[in-house]
Amino acid sequence: MSNIKLIIEERPANIGNFMVGRLLPFREKRMVGPFSFIDHMGPAAMSDHENLDVPPHPHIGLSTLTFLFEGEITHKDSLGSDIVIKPGQVNWMTSGSGIVHSERTPEYLRHTDKILHGLQIWVALPKDLEQMEPEFCHVEEADIPNWTQNGVNFKLIAGEAFGLKSPVPVYSPLYFLELKSTDRQKVNIGSSLFGESALYILEGAIESDGHIFEPRHILIANDAKLCEFTMHENTTVYIFGGEPFPEERFIYWNFVASDRALIEKAKIKWLEQSFKPVPGETDFVPLPDQNPYIKK
Repeated sequence: MSNIKLIIEERPANIGNFMVGRLLPFREKRMVGPFSFIDHMGPAAMSDHENLDVPPHPHIGLSTLTFLFEGEITHKDSLGSDIVIKPGQVNWMTSGSGIVHSERTPEYLRHTDKILHGLQIWVALPKDLEQMEPEFCHVEEADIPNWTQNGVNFKLIAGEAFGLKSPVPVYSPLYFLELKSTDRQKVNIGSSLFGESALYILEGAIESDGHIFEPRHILIANDAKLCEFTMHENTTVYIFGGEPFPEERFIYWNFVASDRALIEKAKIKWLEQSFKPVPGETDFVPLPDQNPYIKK
């Protein structure tokens, strides 16, 4: 990726009961286009007595995207959705004015050895849709646009690019792409991108401007149209970005908003347990004690 603005190494964080790598936000860059938060989960090897258990917790002002490489997660939410996410599928949940969901190891895997590996992403909503009614969409792997270009396999997981459109119902101009190459290949796709862009290296390595970048690094481009790099053999990267919003976004816990008042309202609502509950769930994640806002 020519004209790289920032090179960020993955940082550890916790989700549920295991470690993940926090990719976004960070101090120097809070958002890339509308993308406000990205976690790399695992790979986590869990024994027959270890499971993912993230109890019900709320979101406002964003859409969440879960994309697994290995393993399975049962998603349940306050809309009544109850579905198992499998590798290659896209789970897209839009919180709008408020939604609650849980994420757990499926019952049929809870007493087996297993691996969980994937990405969890937050995409902020445009200001005029921050208080929309919550929605949920699950997209099968077979429905995600995929193609081969100059020896590189592409998937358009969400958004629009290369004249194609993913069936994931996004609410602002964006793209989230997977690129895989088994051989060394030069990539120049800047003319197909727009807005801000970033690249995350899952496996393998890429070269740019004489430098080699290896897994678990995120590269932020100064200009999406300068997206040019060389993929090494057996490399997988994810490119995400889009048009940034004109307004600042604040993040507190699982809440994203352009107005702090919306976050304060959501905090009180969660403390009072007046969000619509997840059917069949009785426990929940308490509101954190701290009271910071992540700001630009």
